[in-house]
Amino acid sequence: MTGPSNEHRRGTLLAALGTIALSFDALLVRLAMADAWDVIFWRGLFMAVSLTLALRLLRHRWTWQELHIGGWPARISAVGFALTLTLFVLAVLNTRVANVVVILAAAPLFAALLSGAFLQEWVPLRTWVAMVACIGGIFIVFAGSMDFGGWLGDLYALLAAFTVGANLTLLRRSAGVDRLAVVAGGGLIGCLLAVWLANPLGVPGGSLLWLAVMGLVQMPLALALMGEATRYLPSAEVSLFLLVETVLGTWWVWMILGEEPPPTTLLGGGLILLTLSLHAWVSLRRTQPPGH
Repeated sequence: MTGPSNEHRRGTLLAALGTIALSFDALLVRLAMADAWDVIFWRGLFMAVSLTLALRLLRHRWTWQELHIGGWPARISAVGFALTLTLFVLAVLNTRVANVVVILAAAPLFAALLSGAFLQEWVPLRTWVAMVACIGGIFIVFAGSMDFGGWLGDLYALLAAFTVGANLTLLRRSAGVDRLAVVAGGGLIGCLLAVWLANPLGVPGGSLLWLAVMGLVQMPLALALMGEATRYLPSAEVSLFLLVETVLGTWWVWMILGEEPPPTTLLGGGLILLTLSLHAWVSLRRTQPPGH
């Protein structure tokens, strides 16, 4: 029998590996060196294909069958994922990667705010304090983008964070919705939206290779590992690893492409990461039973 300590170690390992896989997302978008809509088309198509095949192997059902079973919450969530995938690519190609990942780190706090507004799950005072601090950090990041014209990419990232928060709120009330199915559906919707603005057959072979790595391997692997980690760890503990992804995502682009974060991004990002880390740590301690 697997004991609690073994389960915790297994969950930690899965979450860490999933975080590492996820952290290459922005780097792969940059390495593809393709037009934003071409990236959205191929990334969405590859993700839809790979995750649909995974669903067939794991659940013995196709994506459209899972979306039908999940009803309107599943379909709306798929649209939300399509928007997130689209906004993320537009953000990465229009501002510094460091800006994108630190702004996206605030998504769980948007979810907390929306849960209070629409689900009557009012958040404690510490979450409101954390949201105010994170908004301050986001303003600092935006201020540093005004000089080089990256504010549009920052805005895309902020909209993506809000969309992620809205989707988390919807999924919180929809436990029966298959997460892999909605991501696969989101990839397909994003692909269909982009086809009108993309020139997918004009993408060079080298760029297509990076997009294939992203859509067929990197994203499905990251999602599978993070999803499996929630079987062994509380969601609050898994969310701490996403903060590590914020640091790693910036690090890969800095080391490989030489895109050094400016001081304002480091300052604003540091404020956001510190705030979210303290908030997650306090929340985890409050939800643990006595003696743990």
